Amino acid sequence: MKRLTGLCRLLLLAALMSLLPALPPPPADARPQQDRPHKAHLIRTVPPQPRPEALAINAWTVGLAGGLLEGAPIRLAAEMARVVDDGDNLHVLPVVTRGPVENLNSLLYLRGIDAAIINSDALEEYKSQVPDIQRRITYVLNLFPSELHVFVRPEIKSLADLAGKKVNFNSQGTAASYSGPLIFSRLGVDVEKTFIPHQVALEQMRKGEMAAVVFITSKPVDAFVKGKFDAGFKFLPVPYDSKFEDYYLPSTLDAADYPNLIKQGDRVATLAVPTALVAFNWPANSNRFERVARFVDHLFSRIDKLQAPGFDPKWKSINLGATVPGLARFPAAQAWLDRQSATARASQ
Repeated sequence: MKRLTGLCRLLLLAALMSLLPALPPPPADARPQQDRPHKAHLIRTVPPQPRPEALAINAWTVGLAGGLLEGAPIRLAAEMARVVDDGDNLHVLPVVTRGPVENLNSLLYLRGIDAAIINSDALEEYKSQVPDIQRRITYVLNLFPSELHVFVRPEIKSLADLAGKKVNFNSQGTAASYSGPLIFSRLGVDVEKTFIPHQVALEQMRKGEMAAVVFITSKPVDAFVKGKFDAGFKFLPVPYDSKFEDYYLPSTLDAADYPNLIKQGDRVATLAVPTALVAFNWPANSNRFERVARFVDHLFSRIDKLQAPGFDPKWKSINLGATVPGLARFPAAQAWLDRQSATARASQ
């Protein structure tokens, strides 16, 4: 038989199709195929059921923003976590961050962060962006002061002499890099700011290439205790007055701190930036509030362990009742102090 042409094949196919029974119309409520959920989609929408041990470990976990790996705040955060650890009943996670200024940002916006170690004047940066910042953040504990050290060359006699000269404020992310320029702005002294490691800046000072370095950290500072400097290198006094009352505290440097740079009996007036343990102001009785409240109770009840040998000596100077300028105390912390005060009065 001769092969059919293409046209004949099409005609034959059409004839055969006409003999098939007509398909029933789709039901009125049938959705277009693209609206039907794929089986895989249905599987993904069913949340996995957490295991019991996962629920337990997350129930009382508190995220604590510490700071740079080489800084004092992350070390204090790690020590707090070690002392308050209570298995499934409390688990504090210290988090390495970009520094105590960035920690405030983490506390406001980073998921899982309930508390943080900050410098009190970090609030200044957020006032315009977050007008209610002082209601959203509360303090738990005034940890320790970070003293302002303005260290200058022999020819610099006063703060005014630094105007227009190179002054180093340490690497970006450190307390000095944020608080230093802010303090100098309030002092009305306009300097040429640099942000390099202080070890490099101190060598430049010795060569006359840098007029001053600004440290903001707890005294005594090893660089000044162990360093050798020519006669005339010194700390400048920074007077405390009303322009600093919102975030800062008055302080001094003396011969006990730096015997090679300050004469016996002399004192150099300066400022201190409080370093504080703060918490987000969670709604009372919420899950996150209860977590931080338990953390506060364990921390305050075990503060004597932190003040024992083996922990940072700064803990020995901690006063649980000390306030932090510009902030209200976390309610659970205030309640703990009130209970202790009532117990003390009852025992008298």
